[in-house]
Amino acid sequence: MFMRTETLSQFIKLYPAVSIVLLLNFLMFLLTSLPIFPQYTILKWLSGFNHFIAVGEWWRLLTPIFLHASFTHLLFNCFSIVILAPYLERMLGHFRFFLFFLAAGSTANVATFVLNPLSYVHVGSSSSIFGVLGFYIWLAFVVKDGAVRQHAKTIYGLTALSVITTFIQPDVNVIGHLGGLAAGIALAPLFKVAT
Repeated sequence: MFMRTETLSQFIKLYPAVSIVLLLNFLMFLLTSLPIFPQYTILKWLSGFNHFIAVGEWWRLLTPIFLHASFTHLLFNCFSIVILAPYLERMLGHFRFFLFFLAAGSTANVATFVLNPLSYVHVGSSSSIFGVLGFYIWLAFVVKDGAVRQHAKTIYGLTALSVITTFIQPDVNVIGHLGGLAAGIALAPLFKVAT
């Protein structure tokens, strides 16, 4: 379920939605990192700055999903997406997976907006990644999906480790992570196709 044995070209062909998410993450990182691009302008207009969301810049509930604070942040999130997301894309289909990824992340960003101060600023795909974990939790615990149940211990372990590290690591959007997990569980019944 989480083993990746595909070549790059096979991965892109099998998982185009995951590939688009990864590409957007890398492109946005380049646009905010290379000195030839207006780094602070892009971050200023697209980061999840609660003050600007409050005055009507609602796109900031979606755009932070594709921004990252550092190269390490980008690599860790992209690695997590490569490992966790392909199975869900295969299950849901390309378009519905992409919609779920955006819905889980933006729902977590709404929670971040509501529960954090107006001065709070956030970026990163981790809210959507936690949404993917939440979907798997729903499949394993509620639906008792056969394929997912075979990996239930791994899913529970990864989720527990991810939640624990959320509280240990500095500068983590705790509300975004927990909100993404809750959003994944809540949104899963709306996206899952009956089999």
